[in-house]
Amino acid sequence: MQSTANANIATENSSKKVGPKDLKEFESGETMSKITNYHVVNFSEIPAVPCPCGTAKRGFAEVSAAPGTIHVTEITTDAKKHYHKKLTETYYFLECGPDAKMELDDDVIDVEPGMCVMIPPGVRHRAVGNMKILNIVYPKFDPEDEWFD
Repeated sequence: MQSTANANIATENSSKKVGPKDLKEFESGETMSKITNYHVVNFSEIPAVPCPCGTAKRGFAEVSAAPGTIHVTEITTDAKKHYHKKLTETYYFLECGPDAKMELDDDVIDVEPGMCVMIPPGVRHRAVGNMKILNIVYPKFDPEDEWFD
């Protein structure tokens, strides 16, 4: 269902009142920095950064009102087992091979596209295999909360 709400969009150059149909046309090189009442992120415009799993594009990290972040993460075969003391991560598997697995503490489970795994603080974890996930992180991701044994 498409929203018909209007929003104020502040850009580097101007502020405009737009509706949902205008958002597509708004890609004229101006950068959206704020949308009143809601926020939009385009993951194709977010640079990937290294992480213990591979590379991550972290959405809503700069939105102060956001309670968490959402990441599109490309996991590589050399993902490192790690844990978080404060963060809960929820992995939604978008793409993965038939032999994809998750190590969760001492357990190893098979995973496939469409599955979702919630990983509370303290659980040592790593994905095994090449895959692409959507990672919902609460509270907001903090790189200082990545721990290794």
